[in-house]
Amino acid sequence: MNSMPGRSASDLDALARDLAEVTQVERDAPSAPLTTYRVGGPIALLVTVDGLDALLEVSARLATYRGPVLVVGRGSNLLVVDGGFPGVAVRLGESFERVVVDATRTRTVAGGATPLPVLARQSAALGCRGLEFFVGIPGTVGGAVRMNAGGHGSDTADVLVTATVLRLGDDASRVLDRGDLDFGFRRSALTDADLVVSAEFQTLAGDPDAARAEIDDVVRWRRANQPGGQNCGSVFVNPAGDSAGRIIEACGLKGLRIGGAAVSDKHANFVQADPDATAADIVAVIRAVQVAVVEATGVRLRTELRIAPEGPPDPSDEMAP
Repeated sequence: MNSMPGRSASDLDALARDLAEVTQVERDAPSAPLTTYRVGGPIALLVTVDGLDALLEVSARLATYRGPVLVVGRGSNLLVVDGGFPGVAVRLGESFERVVVDATRTRTVAGGATPLPVLARQSAALGCRGLEFFVGIPGTVGGAVRMNAGGHGSDTADVLVTATVLRLGDDASRVLDRGDLDFGFRRSALTDADLVVSAEFQTLAGDPDAARAEIDDVVRWRRANQPGGQNCGSVFVNPAGDSAGRIIEACGLKGLRIGGAAVSDKHANFVQADPDATAADIVAVIRAVQVAVVEATGVRLRTELRIAPEGPPDPSDEMAP
């Protein structure tokens, strides 16, 4: 960790004092409570921001910072290594969780910190259709835009109109449309330093009861087909025309265990963590699956999960035929 770009402890202390003038900061903050895996090392400097003015001020004060940065949402797609994250992590507070529907019910605007299940349920209750699929995704609006999150035949790119994005270090946000974001399967053009302040979605006016019924169907499917407990949802991106879970299961990897982590017996694209697991256990299972799959099939599975700080390259990259 000492070889990574960043500031010394004294420099981070000084930055913490500077940022504490405008917002909430914490040195060596535990990352485990911030992720759905509930494991991981400390974050050197965690910054929690409420209000747009405070966010812009924090961003401006980070302009000269040259160490690693991380945007944290609900942590459903994040794993911090046991050694911790040596830089600055920024997360949005409750003021960025508002959902607003226009009078025609054809536009819904949500703050970047809004949990996706909340967006689905609130928009449905207000008579908006089209966002029901978000109820099955345990992330935030910001994470959905960053990763083009999706499920049940829909993804974020299908419904997004614009996203208001602030690059940490800048003094103003930008409004980006779908084309600017260069969406692909579980990816976008956004970087680690890009924070989604809010997003505007296209919706259709519709019957709230019908929307709630669709939401209930998604929830029932999720409970029947996906494991609960400590996991990040799907670990691997589906290869074109195939399913990562099918490939992993076909390779006989269900139940593969290293330490306190294992490939789920219920769904092979989930890696479960026991209460005593470490981040290293989870990473070891992920890497073992990648190597086994590329050896057996030649397919290189790319992870949806963000491991911070970024580690060594995927070991399967050099093994594919």
